[in-house]
Amino acid sequence: VQLQASGGGLVQVGGSLRLSCLASGSVSSINAVSWHRQVPGKQRDMVATITKGGLTNYADSVKGRFTISRDNAENTVYLQMNSLQFEDTAVYYCSADASDYTDSGEPWVLRAWGQGTLVTVSS
Repeated sequence: VQLQASGGGLVQVGGSLRLSCLASGSVSSINAVSWHRQVPGKQRDMVATITKGGLTNYADSVKGRFTISRDNAENTVYLQMNSLQFEDTAVYYCSADASDYTDSGEPWVLRAWGQGTLVTVSS
């Protein structure tokens, strides 16, 4: 599974951005896709998750402002970010949790990461 994140940029406080995470490879093996963010010197935190079944989960800090969605036909997961605040400034990463079996029947599990995309919220 390979992931390509895009959509970051500079936005004013109160503005909106939409991040995209394009998946390729063994897309059918993906069970969940998440967005995370990281500020230099701090740990990477989960922001939002969407499962294969369409269930979503959000960090408390973004509930009501961020929406995670997917377009199965485009193999893309989106993170719509509204009412952006200074504290949303971070590098955003998408990840995919995948599992399947090899041709010989051996199970495998992995978490793939996309490259980060920088979101900067300014006044």
